[in-house]
Amino acid sequence: MKIPKDKRIFPVIIEQDEDGFFVAINPTFSGCYSQGKTIEEALANVREATELCLEATAPADIGVPTNVSVHLITA
Repeated sequence: MKIPKDKRIFPVIIEQDEDGFFVAINPTFSGCYSQGKTIEEALANVREATELCLEATAPADIGVPTNVSVHLITA
């Protein structure tokens, strides 16, 4: 699978907490996580968190990818 230069795909781990919320963690970045009432909401929220982590860590001369994807992979 060829990934366009302006797109990045990151792994996401989703767990359900004791209150029933879904916690989505992007292990690529320390502290990059979010939550939601549904898996879909948690994925959307962690996508936004990933974009913010990219902005905070990207060197100024490289720039930030404009198309970030997160995908749920189940075992």
